[in-house]
Amino acid sequence: MLCSSVDISAKLFSNQAILDSRGAVGSKSQDSSISEIEELPVPQNIKISNITCDSFKICWDMEPRSKECITHYFIDLNKKENKNSNKFKHKDVPTKLVAKAVPLPMTVRGHWFLSPRTEYTVAVQTASKQTDGDYSISEWSEIIEFCTADYSTVHLNQLLEKAEVIAGRMLRLSVFYRNQNKEYFDNTRETQESRILQSVKDNSGSHGSPISGKLEGVYFSCNTEFNTGKPPQDSPYGRHRFEVQADTLFNPDTNLYFGDFYCMYTAYHYVILVLAPKGSAGDDFCKQRLPALDITNNRFLTCKKDEKGDGSLVFHHAQDVILEVIYTEPVDLALGTVAEISGHQLMSMSTVNAKKDPSCKTCNISVGR
Repeated sequence: MLCSSVDISAKLFSNQAILDSRGAVGSKSQDSSISEIEELPVPQNIKISNITCDSFKICWDMEPRSKECITHYFIDLNKKENKNSNKFKHKDVPTKLVAKAVPLPMTVRGHWFLSPRTEYTVAVQTASKQTDGDYSISEWSEIIEFCTADYSTVHLNQLLEKAEVIAGRMLRLSVFYRNQNKEYFDNTRETQESRILQSVKDNSGSHGSPISGKLEGVYFSCNTEFNTGKPPQDSPYGRHRFEVQADTLFNPDTNLYFGDFYCMYTAYHYVILVLAPKGSAGDDFCKQRLPALDITNNRFLTCKKDEKGDGSLVFHHAQDVILEVIYTEPVDLALGTVAEISGHQLMSMSTVNAKKDPSCKTCNISVGR
């Protein structure tokens, strides 16, 4: 719906009242209830501000003439990749919005027609509702382009709370591991001085994730089999595995952040966590964008001293979600071991650029997916 700095009533305007039989943007129907009069000013110099993942503010300049006659604004909002029609989540949602004329700037908000990280075009008409219910309208304004934002920490905290519900009990772990093919590790030794270098996170997971396409890091896994306490022998990423002791990457000098929660049209749910050495560039990046977790007390991955033993660090992971851990610094192969696993390469389990299931009630929140 639409709102502004004052309390207004806004609604979606019917397609029949705005579109002709072809549904063309800005076209005029011969027998529509909308007419056009020259006196109504055309919005000029449109400005978009305060953009979030599912809202934005809009304002514009208008000529003073006939300004008092304006009763409504018509806003045409389209995804940039298809300017002739809106691809709303629900097919019956019309392509234009109508709001009572209120002081500008006005906020356009709606998670069911605005998605995060999406380019849109917007144009505006002014309108005057007549006593017989018909509308007089101005010409369309110029078309302005903008892109919605990533999830904020507010939205990520909502995802975090949902993930906590299904995380399950905690199991012991001792290593982080990374599976790839033999050629990957050979290349690491030959061209990267045996250092696994960071890469930019792909677009897997929530569309609004602030780390996709931005955060640099090295992916690791840490889940274990409940009956053996060891990493599984199967992997979607390759039959060679680099293992490193958990305390090498995760210790009191490391900050832990929640990054995402998603599924891929299956029963499996994934939680992305970020491990960032304190004061590192990755740590600075995450502090501004992601919820921080207490490393000794959270539902996903913990590091704490063994108070009953020798005081060494002990580590646990959530049983009922698959953890994807991003370490934000390069990792030297000398810190661990590389060996071939005995299991299979299960390609169907790969999450590379995996798209989130937008219909899953377990891992979606009420903002654009």
